[in-house]
Amino acid sequence: MLRVAVVGSGPSGVYAAQGLTAPAAGGGPQVAVDVLDRLPCPYGLVRYGVAPDHEKIKSLQNSLRTVLEQPGVRFLGNVEVGAPPDTAPEPAPGADARTPRITPAGLLELYHAVVYCVGAADGRRLGIPGEDLRGSTSATEFVSWYSAHPDAAGHSFDLSARSAVVIGVGNVAVDVARVLARGAAELRQTDVPHAALGALAGSAVTDITLVGRRGPAQARFTTKELRELGALPDAEVRVRAAELARDPACEDPSGLPAVARRNLAVLREWAARPPATGPARRRRIELRFYLRPVALLDDGHGAVRAVRFERTAPADDGTVTGTGEYEDLPARLVLRSVGYRGAPPAGLPCDAVTGTVPHAAGRVLRDGVPAPGEYVAGWIKRGPTGVIGSNRPCAKETVTSLLADAEELLRRAGPRPGDPLEALRAAGLRPVVWTGWQAIEEAEAALGRSLDRGRVKIPDWPGLLAAAEDRR
Repeated sequence: MLRVAVVGSGPSGVYAAQGLTAPAAGGGPQVAVDVLDRLPCPYGLVRYGVAPDHEKIKSLQNSLRTVLEQPGVRFLGNVEVGAPPDTAPEPAPGADARTPRITPAGLLELYHAVVYCVGAADGRRLGIPGEDLRGSTSATEFVSWYSAHPDAAGHSFDLSARSAVVIGVGNVAVDVARVLARGAAELRQTDVPHAALGALAGSAVTDITLVGRRGPAQARFTTKELRELGALPDAEVRVRAAELARDPACEDPSGLPAVARRNLAVLREWAARPPATGPARRRRIELRFYLRPVALLDDGHGAVRAVRFERTAPADDGTVTGTGEYEDLPARLVLRSVGYRGAPPAGLPCDAVTGTVPHAAGRVLRDGVPAPGEYVAGWIKRGPTGVIGSNRPCAKETVTSLLADAEELLRRAGPRPGDPLEALRAAGLRPVVWTGWQAIEEAEAALGRSLDRGRVKIPDWPGLLAAAEDRR
């Protein structure tokens, strides 16, 4: 039997497990897959990255669950992979129980092959003065907070000021703007953690500005996400016609991809709207273009008070150039949403420029040579691009490579004695098995009932591990 560890239980990891155990893989050895995750909960960004009001996308968990419950696949949460504790970063608050970890080399002593599907969890930085002022953070951290990621336990955001600026014009930027603009009554129907719900209910934010350094034709949001902003019941969306007109593609969008054409149509529609009449909307969302952030301005007490932007102009090569003209946008909350960056577990090679693991068709390359038994899939393989469905063909390529190597992997390592779960426990780890995850689900349902809500996520490490404890 070929034993494979898949590190990461998000879509790419689950798709890899599905491919490794699919009947179509017949003709080769039988495969047993352990899906490991540093969190006690499965599903990766589907649980901790999809906005709480996107129930249709979150329902993908049901498909992922089917794979994780099938014969030949086992979920083991709360398993940290990386450097040994004496060289690893400090654990997250409340996460003492998961300090023990296993190295990549240690995994290869338990499994014939390891597929790393660890994603890209770190938000990119702007690299401008004032970025570390109080009130400035990544949209990734904000998403983790309202998604109840246990590493974000204890995080808080100052929502007492009127203005917020979101730097970026992709789907994550749209998500955080929409959550800021939603009414508490709407969010109460979701699984957003109760403390975050209370903070959002008391928010004083009324003006939310999304800012892109390039033109509207280069914005990365999907039309569905964009239209959702316009459908918010208590928010008005504004777009400046003059900024649309500066984009050369706006005059003749026929050569643009279909998504960009649809986006422009929505933006033009909003720009042409007359000022709203009737009762004033509680919140205003404005989309701005051709503004490049150059500094965050200090209020004199270590907190951000505004973002300084340089106006840009489109260049012939599709990029933008600075004009030397500047505009300050007031903001006490600044969320940067300019992409993600991968951080492979310590012990794996890493391309410092791309934040990915060097590979050939999913085979990890060490010094340019395939490393026996080591594979990658998902964002850590190709970079933080694509949508959830993009992980399926990516995982398929890696699985094809691994299965092609199966005989050689078995020949090199031979049978693996014992159960890896017992070896992990003997090494001091406390894996959360599937029944432990089911206990977490039951505890979250009970928490929701106690708050007269639907299911509510447990937002911290101690709470999650305590819920799982009786069924390890």
